[in-house]
Amino acid sequence: MTGIVYKSTGSWYHVKSKDGTFHQCRIKGKFRMKGIKSTNPVSVGDVVDFDLEKKGDDEIGIINNIHERKNFIIRKSVNLSKQTHIIAANIDVAFLLITINNPPTFTTFIDRFLVTARAYRIDVVLVFNKIDTYQIEERAEILYLKDIYEKIGYRCIEVSAKERIKLDKVKEIMTDKTSMFSGHSGVGKTTLLNAIEPTLDLKTKEISDQHKQGQHTTTFAEMFDLSFNAKIIDTPGIKGFGIVDIDKYELGDYFPEFFALKQDCKFNDCIHVKEPKCAVKEALDAEEIAWSRYKSYLQILEGEEESEHYRTDIWEEED
Repeated sequence: MTGIVYKSTGSWYHVKSKDGTFHQCRIKGKFRMKGIKSTNPVSVGDVVDFDLEKKGDDEIGIINNIHERKNFIIRKSVNLSKQTHIIAANIDVAFLLITINNPPTFTTFIDRFLVTARAYRIDVVLVFNKIDTYQIEERAEILYLKDIYEKIGYRCIEVSAKERIKLDKVKEIMTDKTSMFSGHSGVGKTTLLNAIEPTLDLKTKEISDQHKQGQHTTTFAEMFDLSFNAKIIDTPGIKGFGIVDIDKYELGDYFPEFFALKQDCKFNDCIHVKEPKCAVKEALDAEEIAWSRYKSYLQILEGEEESEHYRTDIWEEED
């Protein structure tokens, strides 16, 4: 039998077969012996083959094959630095939800997500949520960020899940596609999904007032079929985003504004740091490239951990 993985809980997989039936499945041990360093060799969105076996009165599926993925999005595992975690597979578009201060989303996180998505050929839409809660200064920060990212080709949408502002724009992009919602805990992924499809009635929690951090509500990634011919993968809140296996000579290719200039650099293998006559650094000095983007690039290039101190030039660094 063939089906799509709709939920992974670590050891069990909820797989929907072609006839619409859900099956509880496990994987064969050999999948863990194929050199896959990922903590989850099977992920939500995977197309898999499985056999049904009788276990008492129940039938259990045994996954024996994973179909080749169109794409997937991956990050370094938080606790196992040598391993990676596949967030989801076979995605048509990823929505990255961003909030300014409840909780804050830093540009380093945004840029790392965009680099990984671009490396694995996934389109990203930046969704600025909770716009009904922002004052003039915060609205200016959103406009500043939108200017940075729209200028380099990313679509940006301002929404309010609670006030149902511009949800139609999100639904329009989602229709006929498999989408993924991602972002920090507390940015409103689940609230937005409930607003788009109220019958789902997914659980949400409030932001922690003390730390301005979202409370984890989605423990495992899970896919849902929506009423307007769309599939959505809701993912757990991501605290940090570790970049996986990108060569330093290729990293600039995943920054579209750098890639557009690389042919004008003096050296073909320019990594835009200390080389003379570097078109990227010249554009940076001319303020044609955002400093926040270049800082993110250097941080990834040097293998540094994600830092909350790099936001944008108009934001102050935190102590």
